[in-house]
Amino acid sequence: MTRTLSRAACIGGGVIGGGWIARFLLDGTDVAVHDPHPDARRIIGEVLDNARRARARLISAPPVPEGRLSFHDDIAGAVEGAEYIQESVPERLDLKHKVFAAIEAAAAPGALIGSSTSGFKPSELREGATHPERIFVAHPFNPVYLVPLVELVGSGPQDEAILDRAADILARTGMHPLKIRREIDAHIADRLLEAVWRESLWLVKDDIATTQEIDDAIRFGFGLRWAQMGLFETYRIAGGEAGMKHFIDQFGPALKWPWTKLMDVPEMTEELSAKIAAQSDAQSGQHTIRELERIRDDNLIGILHALRANGWGAGETLRAMEERAFAQAHARAAHAAPDPAAPLELHRAKVGGDWLDYNGHMTEFRYLQVFGDATDAFLGHIGMDADYRAQGLSVYTVETHIRHLAETGAGADLTTRTTLLGFDAKRIRLHHEMVDGAGTVQATAEHMLMHVDTQAGRACPMGAPLTERLAALAPGQSALPAPDHAGRPIRDIGWPLGEPA
Repeated sequence: MTRTLSRAACIGGGVIGGGWIARFLLDGTDVAVHDPHPDARRIIGEVLDNARRARARLISAPPVPEGRLSFHDDIAGAVEGAEYIQESVPERLDLKHKVFAAIEAAAAPGALIGSSTSGFKPSELREGATHPERIFVAHPFNPVYLVPLVELVGSGPQDEAILDRAADILARTGMHPLKIRREIDAHIADRLLEAVWRESLWLVKDDIATTQEIDDAIRFGFGLRWAQMGLFETYRIAGGEAGMKHFIDQFGPALKWPWTKLMDVPEMTEELSAKIAAQSDAQSGQHTIRELERIRDDNLIGILHALRANGWGAGETLRAMEERAFAQAHARAAHAAPDPAAPLELHRAKVGGDWLDYNGHMTEFRYLQVFGDATDAFLGHIGMDADYRAQGLSVYTVETHIRHLAETGAGADLTTRTTLLGFDAKRIRLHHEMVDGAGTVQATAEHMLMHVDTQAGRACPMGAPLTERLAALAPGQSALPAPDHAGRPIRDIGWPLGEPA
């Protein structure tokens, strides 16, 4: 069971620190920040704008209420009362030691202290610490608010409990904690990246390839495979039906061939530095950094959505994150105790710019998404949670009627009012009314749901608590006037084909 984090502190708000702030804040955690940079508030604000935009596109569940963001002039003020503290200052060991000393002087005794360091080992970070056992590596990847991996590193078996606590907390924010068996310079992922980086520097220096050509080799080639399967699973497939052993036997001898220069690093001369910078400008200089970040985010979201649809890799993390967000939304709705004698307002959504069609109106499949999410919210309200589904029981939609009544535009705040029209042992009939902030009805939907045994693949009677909660809702809902269009089929057009209306 993951642990809810109520207050976090972030020391440093640059590229990585800003991503941590967004990750925590958008998950509903209060975040206290200390960063002495004079433009820290602006930079963090811009990162948060991008993160909010990305989160709205990534997660179909209702948004979690954001935590509160506060800025502090000193470290002591930021870490006071924080359960989890993330250090993201520049990669200078002396600076990190200074920061850790200030954190320890003011932090609560049980507070966890993670470092975003990409290279230093925990034993190095802990030098001179008063309570070294609670300092560990929590190394994320940019953008932290989208990429789920976080490497957790301690100094030995004695740190297992600390790393377990950190993993529990960070998994709650939608991350994928990877606990590394023992400390090593640059952990795991950066050691792999360093190998590719060194080879790339040689290719540029020797005029074999430009920065764009190297990036093209990755993004049009093996990068697509790595995003979903990594290295070893990709090579397992390359071994064909004979599998990984065949691949190793076939390509193992190539390891002795002089294909790489991994043990030799090109000197980073001014000439090589200028060459790389000029090629990079030619490759990407037409975009601002913020534009590149949004392009990167949109591409990552598309990949993550594809992986989620297939239940694979980082898509599994996203699916779990969405399920938690839906569960929280259902819990908030249940806590609000809606009046059973009135339509139930269990789902809200906001129309983003990417929800629009070529006419500038909300595209059709988004209407179905909103109504489907409202149905999920109702099912959660009557108790169809993960534990219920784990029994092999669920509900399938067998019929849907949607009426489009208004031109829903960008930025509209939508509330779905749900009415229980009826139910029996195996079926639930719902009516949804989607209204904007002014109360104007934008669309309606009628859903017929069938309760099923997912393992047997057939309809079956509902169990508790669905039956009890539906029975409790029925008296109040049945007293509501039934919509005159409910149950009505699409009418004949009324004129012969080929004749105008």
